[in-house]
Amino acid sequence: MTVDVRELGRTLRAWRDRADADDAGASLSGQRRSPGLRREDVAARAGLSVDYLTRLEQGRAVHPSAQVLTALARALMLTTAERNHLFALAQLVPPGSGVIDAHVTPGIQRMTERMRDLPVAVFDAAWTYVSGNALFVALMGEPAGESARDRNLAWRFFTGTPPANAGRVIRSADDKAAFETEMVADLRRATGRYPNDAALKALIVDLTQNSERFADLWARADVAVRSTDRKMIAHPELGTITLDCDVLSVQGSDLRLVVYSASAGSDDAEKLALLGVIGSGSRR
Repeated sequence: MTVDVRELGRTLRAWRDRADADDAGASLSGQRRSPGLRREDVAARAGLSVDYLTRLEQGRAVHPSAQVLTALARALMLTTAERNHLFALAQLVPPGSGVIDAHVTPGIQRMTERMRDLPVAVFDAAWTYVSGNALFVALMGEPAGESARDRNLAWRFFTGTPPANAGRVIRSADDKAAFETEMVADLRRATGRYPNDAALKALIVDLTQNSERFADLWARADVAVRSTDRKMIAHPELGTITLDCDVLSVQGSDLRLVVYSASAGSDDAEKLALLGVIGSGSRR
């Protein structure tokens, strides 16, 4: 079947016009002359060029990939039903049973944007970075890389692929061993929940081939879920800051919200508050 590029473009434009700029909050910059989000806003949030988004909206770009549609659904704060409709317009099958769904619902987006006093990041079930609020980026740095593999925490950690946002975390030998064990056990749990996910299968194969440590831990067949941790972070401007790290799972999608916090009145809480002030200058 042929993609109706005009209908796809009209729908994208309508969703952009109706989007709540206040919900997008800290992700926006500059003045808006009309309701909704500017093309520049959506392109930046989706990691696309403005020119490509313009061609999509004008019906001059055909066959957008599933990765592009997923990014647009997140940038436009679409519901799951709307995300699925977007895929249907592009003649693509949305993520289904047995496949990891990295769609961030509007509610989760609002939560991460409005928790401005806490660093919050969203990862999928394979520990691929999906998004983070401004304070998380200021604390850990923006995980670079356009591909899912480049943004995968396990891949970066076990293969030493730079730059890794986890590079700011200071771990003792025991902490490192515990992190490795929990990460591998969590990934094994993901393979059981998402047996049809080709990207997850490829990740496990490549990790096994490229990391002896991962291969050894994978052979143990442990299954677990990562949850609470405490991290010491070496920040380039604030120095060392120690934070509680809680991992919250989103029911129905297995998205993970990683939330960092400090005890009220502590030195670490003061550093976190300071980071909120100097945040934009800390993004490297």
